[in-house]
Amino acid sequence: TRQSLKKTITTQMDLANRVQKFVDCRSKDPGRREIYIVEGDSALGAVKTSRDAEFQAIMPVRGKILNCLKADYGRIFKSEIITDLIKVLGCGVELDGGKGRKDLATFDINALRWNKVIICTDADVDGFQIRTLILTMIYRLMPTLINEGYVYIAETPLYELTTKDKTYFAYSEAEKAEVLAKIGEGVKI
Repeated sequence: TRQSLKKTITTQMDLANRVQKFVDCRSKDPGRREIYIVEGDSALGAVKTSRDAEFQAIMPVRGKILNCLKADYGRIFKSEIITDLIKVLGCGVELDGGKGRKDLATFDINALRWNKVIICTDADVDGFQIRTLILTMIYRLMPTLINEGYVYIAETPLYELTTKDKTYFAYSEAEKAEVLAKIGEGVKI
């Protein structure tokens, strides 16, 4: 009875209380909900103030996660960041031969709590590496999410070029030079 009661209480507990720094949204409709996986606490603050709290949730990743392509399942499931991401997504993991942890559910696409899983990292080398590591984790542990089109990447611009009339965004040095050549003088970068 005690174990059954503990399991009932744990499943009813809000996910925000079980996963560190996870910021949930108000909507409970999985067809509408979006989760932004962001790089660190600074991105958490920026995305938190600019999101629509009705249907957009945020999960910060603290630093670079383990490369799931090279690691064995034992090392993968020891990583708190990876297990937190798995719990937040809610759909469980697809494992070869059923190896894994008993507290992580087997994969069920219908249990996915989100309509979109959006990876949002900085537009620098570290951000690209963290994005790749998160994609690798999803590819290794729940490839159906990628195959079914649930995973997105938020592409952030490198430059914001502002004139008195309009704002332009450039995603590379070449694009910045192209925009500067087009609009000329009086640009704030």
